Amino acid sequence: MHLDRLITLLELIATAGRPVSVAEAQRATGLPRPTCYRLLQTLADHRLIESPNGDGRYLIGDRLIRIALLGNSDADVRQAAAPLLRKTAAALGDSVFLSRLRGGDVEIIHVETPEDPARPFFHPGLGRRPLHACSCAKVIAAFAEPEFQQQLLNDDLARFTEHTKTTPDEIRGELDAIVRRGYAECKQEIEMGVVSVAAPVRIGNVGVTFSVGAIGPVRKFSDRYCAKVGKELMELSREVSGAIQLCTLPER
Repeated sequence: MHLDRLITLLELIATAGRPVSVAEAQRATGLPRPTCYRLLQTLADHRLIESPNGDGRYLIGDRLIRIALLGNSDADVRQAAAPLLRKTAAALGDSVFLSRLRGGDVEIIHVETPEDPARPFFHPGLGRRPLHACSCAKVIAAFAEPEFQQQLLNDDLARFTEHTKTTPDEIRGELDAIVRRGYAECKQEIEMGVVSVAAPVRIGNVGVTFSVGAIGPVRKFSDRYCAKVGKELMELSREVSGAIQLCTLPER
């Protein structure tokens, strides 16, 4: 079957540990050379494989890695990221959380709270968050594809507080500012008195499908403190990215 041959080629390239040429793929699979070339071209057209040097030697493509990444269970991702989030929560004295893109929504999937039980803290809860208001969702939207952003701009957006941005111009300006700054803020946009900051978790070249954030009271999360937390989270995001890739992604 056509699908069987495509899968065979993907498995060959994924396990080779180096770029694979058309001739090597043809010899390994026994497929007629024209058929092998056509199937490889089909995979390349769909960005499931790629030839980074343009020399006809193929590696697994970013799109396939993204598909594999999105298929990771929350449990696997939590296990990889939890120790890193716990360390940052202890250092900041604030709750730190991990969010992921799922379909067209962003969900908080794990939270680590400060170690000191006598110290008050805010808990963000788990589950879906508004794309236009929550820092963990806004930062993913800011680095998303234009089609994803346009859908957000076209939506009828809820106003939770007087600080919630809801117009297309406001949202576009916010997304642009997030990209320039490198992290997102939610300053009383969902609940008065509550502020959160979030940074994107980039996985190689496949884009931003996760984010890490911190949440606390407005009296603590001043502009200066938000900037400090933003930098801390950007460093955390790099560590989380590495941990997630190590637990699931093949070597390239």
